[in-house]
Amino acid sequence: MRCTEAKTLIESHVDGELDLVRNVEIEQHLGDCPTCTSMHQDALDLRSKIREEVSYFRASPDLQQRVRALTRQKITEKRRSSVPIWTWSGAVAAVVLFAVITAGLVRREAKSSRDQMITQEIVADHVRSLMANHLTDVTSTDQHTVKPWFHGKLDFAPPVDDFAAEGFPLIGGRLDYLDGHPVAALVYQRRLHPINLFVWIAPEKYADKTAPQTRQGYNILTWARDGMTYCAISDIAADEVLTFAALLQK
Repeated sequence: MRCTEAKTLIESHVDGELDLVRNVEIEQHLGDCPTCTSMHQDALDLRSKIREEVSYFRASPDLQQRVRALTRQKITEKRRSSVPIWTWSGAVAAVVLFAVITAGLVRREAKSSRDQMITQEIVADHVRSLMANHLTDVTSTDQHTVKPWFHGKLDFAPPVDDFAAEGFPLIGGRLDYLDGHPVAALVYQRRLHPINLFVWIAPEKYADKTAPQTRQGYNILTWARDGMTYCAISDIAADEVLTFAALLQK
C-alpha cells in the first residue's frame, strides 16, 4: 500500500470501518511509514479529545432562568386570553424532556461506537499477531516468568495464571496497544489454536458479555473484574471461550 492510498483510509481505519484485508494492509503500512503513522496518531488523538472533553451539558443557570421567565410570561398571558396554561407549560416541559432524552441517546450512541471501535482494534491486533509471526514478546509457560516481564512496561500488574491442567496452557505474553494505550496481551493455547487475552484498566467499566460475540470468524468475550477489563479472542468454539473465561473469573 502506498501513502496516497493509505492517507485516504486512515480515518476509516480509526473508525473501525475497514474490512479485514484492508485493515491488515494499512496496519503493515503504518509499521513502515512514519508520515502516515503521524497522521494516524493525530486522528487517534483527535478522537480521544472528542470523547474525553465533550461533556454532558446540563441546563445552565441562564437557561433555567429563561425557562422560568417564559413560564411566568405565559401565565400572565393566560390571564388575558382563553388559552389553557397547560398548553404552554406542557410545551416547555416537552422541550426540556426532548433535550434530556437526546443527550442520553447521544451518550449511549458514543459509548456503543467506542465499544465497537475497541472490538475492531482487538480483532486487528489478534490477526496481526498471527500474520506477523509476533505472537509473544516473552515465550514461557511459567507464569512467574511472564508476569514480571510486564514490570515497567505497564502502569498495572496483569494477573497471570496457567491453566495447562484444564487444557489451556500459558505460552507467553506481549505488549500491545488498544485505543492508543499499552495493554497486556497474555497468550494461551487450546490444542493448536492461540488465544489472545487482552488486559487493561479502563476509565469506565465495560459491560460483561454473557455470550461471545463473533467478528470476522473469531469469538470474543469481554468482562470486567477488580478494576480491570479482560477480552479473550480466538477461533476456538464459543463454548470453549466461555470455559476459558470461567477459569479466569475464578
